[in-house]
Amino acid sequence: MSKISIVISQTSPRPIYEQIEDRIRSLIVAGELNDGDELPSIRALAQDLRVSVITVKRAYDELVAAGFLTSVQGKGCYVSVKNKELFREQRMRIVEGKLDEAATEAKRIGMTLDELLSMLTIIFEEE
Repeated sequence: MSKISIVISQTSPRPIYEQIEDRIRSLIVAGELNDGDELPSIRALAQDLRVSVITVKRAYDELVAAGFLTSVQGKGCYVSVKNKELFREQRMRIVEGKLDEAATEAKRIGMTLDELLSMLTIIFEEE
């Protein structure tokens, strides 16, 4: 069973189940959770996060419905890698849209492609 690190923000306007769902999705895309990895039981994760089992169940159900997890009756939930690429594609489309906005704005203010690429390189390499 995979040990997963999830931090919940009680002050976030986003529902807790969505925070859990998003974190598990990002762990799958990042390759920290791999095909066939077993997730903690609903009860165990709820206890670790100090949230209701209903909240964790909803997050898991959403991930199963989206095809990121497979639920095996009586055994638990497992990562389903077939949708890792689908999720990555979805996220890449979002990035592409934001880059399109950035390129449009850069053109509007007269930035060159080299200036834009230089700025993107700096931002990308930060952290």
